[in-house]
Amino acid sequence: MSDDQAKPDGELTVRVMPMPADLNSAGDVFGGWVMSQMDLGSSILAVRRAKGRVATVAVDSMHFVRPVQVGDIFNCFGKIVREGRTSVTIRLEAWVERQGTFEMEKVTEADFTFVALDADGKPTPLPPMESSE
Repeated sequence: MSDDQAKPDGELTVRVMPMPADLNSAGDVFGGWVMSQMDLGSSILAVRRAKGRVATVAVDSMHFVRPVQVGDIFNCFGKIVREGRTSVTIRLEAWVERQGTFEMEKVTEADFTFVALDADGKPTPLPPMESSE
């Protein structure tokens, strides 16, 4: 693998195979499809941490390094990298298992920031972390 990181970092949150309807005119998967899957994958960790409703408020430092193709298995791996009073930031890496070889390649990564919301859709503090006793 030419990537400086040999394996994904974080918890697997999404695994899906793109379909022909997800392609752009160049024959690669739309960047918007990739970003959507990453938003879903990072929201799983944010909802779990907030113990409830969250909204995406920012996506930082997304850089597409390799295309995603039909037949690849698209995987998202995430971890919490920062917490504020009402917000949580998830670093999400997108990797594909290439069709035929099943070799893993990182295709992009980004930081997704979410804010915890109450029942009225207003920002609310994150709950205290549970102890691991």
